[in-house]
Order: sequence, then C-alpha cells, then structure tokens
Amino acid sequence: MCDFVHLHNHSHYSLQDAACTIDSLIKATQENKMHALALTDHGVMYGISEFYKKAKKANIKPIIGVEAYVNFEGSRFDRGEAGVGRKRSKHYNHLVIIAKNDIGYKNLLKLTTQGFTEGFYYKPRIDLDLLREKSEGLICTSACLAGPIAAPLLNGDYQKAKENAIILQNIFGKDFYLELQDHNQVEDKAVLEGVPKLSIELGIPMIATNDIHYIEKEHSIAHNILLLLSDKTGNKDYRNLRYSTDEIYFKSSNQMKDLFGSYKGAIENTLAIEEKVNVSLDFEKFHYPIFPIPKESNAKDLDDYFEILAREGLNKRFSKINTNIEDRFNYEAGIIKSMGYSGYFLITQDFINAAKKKGIPVGPGRGSAAGSLIAYALGITNVNPLEYDLLFERFLNPARKSMPDIDIDFADDQRGEVIDYVKEKYGENSVSQIVTFNRLSSKAVLRDVARVLGIPIPTVNNITKWIPSKFGRVFTIDQALDEVPELKWVKESKDTQIVDLLKYARILEGMNRNASKHAAGVVITPGEVSDLVPLASAGANGDLVTQYNMKELDSAGILKMDFLGLRTLTIIRDTIDLIKISHNITIDVDSIPVDDEKTYKLFSNGQTTGVFQFESAPMKEHLKNLKPTSIKDLSAMNALYRPGPMDFIADFVDRKHGRKPIEYLHPLLAEILSETYGIIVYQEQVIQIANKIAGMSLAEADILRRAMGKKDLDEMA
Repeated sequence: MCDFVHLHNHSHYSLQDAACTIDSLIKATQENKMHALALTDHGVMYGISEFYKKAKKANIKPIIGVEAYVNFEGSRFDRGEAGVGRKRSKHYNHLVIIAKNDIGYKNLLKLTTQGFTEGFYYKPRIDLDLLREKSEGLICTSACLAGPIAAPLLNGDYQKAKENAIILQNIFGKDFYLELQDHNQVEDKAVLEGVPKLSIELGIPMIATNDIHYIEKEHSIAHNILLLLSDKTGNKDYRNLRYSTDEIYFKSSNQMKDLFGSYKGAIENTLAIEEKVNVSLDFEKFHYPIFPIPKESNAKDLDDYFEILAREGLNKRFSKINTNIEDRFNYEAGIIKSMGYSGYFLITQDFINAAKKKGIPVGPGRGSAAGSLIAYALGITNVNPLEYDLLFERFLNPARKSMPDIDIDFADDQRGEVIDYVKEKYGENSVSQIVTFNRLSSKAVLRDVARVLGIPIPTVNNITKWIPSKFGRVFTIDQALDEVPELKWVKESKDTQIVDLLKYARILEGMNRNASKHAAGVVITPGEVSDLVPLASAGANGDLVTQYNMKELDSAGILKMDFLGLRTLTIIRDTIDLIKISHNITIDVDSIPVDDEKTYKLFSNGQTTGVFQFESAPMKEHLKNLKPTSIKDLSAMNALYRPGPMDFIADFVDRKHGRKPIEYLHPLLAEILSETYGIIVYQEQVIQIANKIAGMSLAEADILRRAMGKKDLDEMA
C-alpha cells in the first residue's frame, strides 16, 4: 500500500482550468500504486458521481471534496470587495472542503448549491456563517496561495494568517489541516516558512498537496492553452505560463516525500485524512416524489390507484377488450408495479393532463414510451403500440434496472408553463433543470488550439473539413488521421506548428469546455433537489440546474423527464386557431386520417417545408424517390434518415418499387422484415430477430439491442 494520498486535485470539471479527465486521474493513481484519491474541483461537484463510480470500479477509495470559494471576511450575500490578500478584489478566498461521512456529503451538497443560489458573484461563494452551519462531517484544508492562510503570509502578515487559522480551527476542530505546496515559485517560500510555525503554535496538523491540474509535467503548455481559450483575440505567447509553474502535475509518492518529508506529519497526515473518510453513495435506490392520491379515491395504495386509472383509460381507448389487449395490459401493469414505477406514470399523466386542460399542445409520443399500452391508456402517448408492433421491453425491461424514460413534446412557447405547473405541485425546490457539458470535439479543439497558436484559419479549416462523422459521432483526431487519406499530409507533417497543434489538441480533446442547461431535461425529487444532488446556475438567465448530468442522474435513481419544446406543435396550434377565425371550422388533429391520398402526393412531391423531420433538402429528395403510400413508409424513412441506416435508403426505395428483389437471410425473417422490404430499420426488429432466431426472451433481446447500440462487445458476448 502506498504511503501517500493526493487530496487536492482538479479535473476538467474545473471548467477551462484543469487539463485532465477523471479517467486520467484514476489511471495515474493506479500507475502510482496509490489506493485513494480526492476530487476537489473549483466551486462545483460536477464530476463527483462519475468519479465515485469509476474510482470504486478501479478499487480506489474515492474522497469527495470541492475547492470552495469563500467570502472570508464578509457575507456570501455581499457584492463588493471581499477576501484576504491578493484575492481581495476577486471577492473570495479558497478552501478545500472534504466529505468525511454521509452527513458531510449532504452538507457539501448544500454548500455548493448555496454558493450558486445565495453567493454567486463572479464565482459561487460561501461564507464563514455557512461553514459554521454546515461543518458537521466535513474536513477542511487551507488550500493554495489563494487561501486565507497563504494569502496573508504572502503579504508578510503572520498575525492575520494566525487569526484566520484560529477561526477555521474553531469551526472544524481536529478536522482542519494546513496545506503545504511547493511548485518552485517565489511565492511558495513565505508559505513554506509560515505554515510550519502556525502548525506548531496552534497545534494544527499539516498535509502535503500538489493542487493537480494536469497529469504529466509535459502537459503544462496544453494546460496553458486551455486557459487561453477564452481569449478570443488569440495569444502568440502561449508558452508564457499563466500559472507561472509547470509543477502542478500528478507527482509520485516519492516525489512528494522528497519535497515534504522534512515537514512533520505532512505526508502521514494524508493517510490520516483518508482513514477518516467513509462516504457511501447509494446508486441502487430510486427517489420518487410522492404523488398525492385524491381523498375521494377508493384506492388502497399508489399501485392500486395507478391500475384503476390505467383500466379506466383502457376502456376509453378500446370499445372491446380482446384477449391480446387484456394480456398485454396485465403484463405491463405487473412489471410497472413490481419495479416500483406506478408513481412515475401517475406523475407523467398528471402534468400532461394539466397541459391539455390549459390548451397547451402535447405531442402524440416519441421514443420507446410509445411501446407501452398503459402509457397509451393513460393518455401519456397517443399511439396504439399493438397497431404498430411496438415492444414494451424496449421501454421498460425487468432484466435491466434503469429508470423509465418518457420524452414529451409541448408547444415550444408554452413549455415553461408545464414546468411551472410541476414546480407548483411538487414545490419550487423539488424541481430543477439539468446540466449538460459542451466538450472539445476533434474539430472544435483543433480550431481552438490553432487560434491560440496563431495558425491561420484556412490552414486549420483544411484539416477539420476532412474529419468525418460516423453513426452520429465525429471522428477523433487519431481516427481521422488513420482513416482519411486527405489528412495524410497532416499526420506526416514536420512543420512545427502542425506538430504542436496535434500534440496539444490530442491532450485537450474530449475535455469539457463549458456547462449549459440541457434543452429538455427536468428532475422532480421528494424533498429538495439539493438533498440528493448539488445545484448550479447555468444559461443566460441563471436558471438552476443539477450539477450531475443526465447519465449520472439516471444512475443515481433520480426521476428525470424530457420536457421538449417543439415548434411544430406551436405552428399547428396557431394554424388551427387561424382556420377557426378565418373559416369558422374546428380542426381536430387526432381525427385527421392517416391514409389521405392528397397528403401522400404532397410527400411524394417533396412539398414538406415545415413538416417536422421531413423538411430538409436531402429528405425531400428521398421522399420524391420513395413516393410513400402509407404511414409505415413515412415511419421507415424517418428511421432510416440518420447516420448509418442512411446507407440503406436507396435499397429500401428500390425494393419498394420492385427494382430490386426482397431477400431474407433466413425464412423466419420474412414475418419480421416484410413491412420494411427485408431491411432492418427499427430497433424493435432487432429484438424480434433475437427472440425468433436465437430463442432469447424479449427482455434478453432488449439487452442485446442496447449492447449493439453501445458497441459493447463484452455484453454482446
């Protein structure tokens, strides 16, 4: 076991400040045979969920923290100057806060949230009052040169540093530590002299840290380029380090001992902190808001109420319930109740009904939820899955424990009204939108790095224009260089600018550039959202978003919905209103026939401007060739018109019109693929083939489908 732990480290979730990913931090920890690692990004916990899971999987103990911005001498509500030393004009100082236990983790959620909701001023700031209130279960270390201990020491004010240390000691007791850092900077000397004196005088233990911002020393230039990305004017002097050091990389335990071995306890105390830490995050539990059962209902419980409403809806949808419908209903209801999702369906039905009552247009359903008969019965979707052979297992599979995912379209100018309704029903603090991260893709990172390096725009454009996409994903730099002949000159170039461009772009590729608000995602929680996940502000309006992204929220068992704003619904609503005003004719969209010949002639002529998913120029040309005659033709074309399946459009058209024979690899496939002329178009067909040919259950076949989509060879095996 290694005898040192890195406790002050940043990932690319310290946006445009750190040039390393969580994967690279964990890999470095493994390579250095360290058994634990902390993540302490600047003011946020964006990466904590990902870090915790990946560290656990790698048998590394995750230590959860944040390098907080603290208004040390004032209130978080202040908007004037604050802070100590050279950070005074920046309104904050730094402190590293680490969760010691589950209570500490909960307090860390609140601290980082309140930094945004109450203290945001350039940065998400907290203050000493908040630290006193939320100190239980937390460990505090004095951070870097911007900390409240180092800053006065830099100014030669030992007494002020002592006063600040006593304040923090009074708040955190034996869980307050003084950090030592040595990055070979002139400023380090005053701190390295003053901190040991404070340690002896006040009895505060010291720890050695390295404030990691990148993995290898050689990455310092790439890190500096990352810092310069926000400089839109370009900066030819990219080798002049903004951090004035190239030492903030992942150092080995021996390197740290060489630097700090003479400081009493500085190395050993990192292990002492690691031993104190015991945080356990539960990714098995689901967190549903409580759906209120009406008092007038005779339902025994939520499951009973769910089935009562679903049964009522089924009877409204079908004049006659045959055995096929009854069996499907009972099958779905059993799975939904056994997986604990009755409340999910009731919540969804409720806000959809509320939207319809307010006259807000709601889409008929999209995605896998259209495969649920019960979603159809409850009015969540308006598509009969039995009519279109849609499979429930693709939506909800008892063999894979994951949250249901229902995407709902609303008129784009009234989407906010639906979110407001949900906030009113479940509480303002129980509803939040979701963060998303914009990453430096191959094309983006090449352009950005080229700008900082001063490479002419035409030169970099001559590289990025050849980088293709496959299955909706842009090639990585290395994929493009290996597979695109037109980029051979780049790969073989000896031009120092091109060599540097590739070197630095490769290091930064895939890292987060900025955070923003997800276009559709909304979470609803029991109690406050910040009881479960931290919140941040994002977007021009400063809307609150979860600090964990969609993927991490799903694994954390938090109810999330996609509230999509669809302009097409707005146009349809306005058109119906105009027809009513101009012609006194009331149009019912749901009663429009799907077999109208004149409508199909419009599609066959490519006259689809303004028609959702059918209005692009290439799609219009495909429609002219296809000459669709049924809703199933349109469904297939819509499914084929995406990267990958797009290659089969010509075959599909030729087979429909008899120009090519319809062939099946096996006679059993005819029943499944006849509707699509022998071509696999839908994910449901993949499930049906695995079920029919391989004898898999529909649940097992769905897992295969997901593995194929993710190209997960291990799971497919």
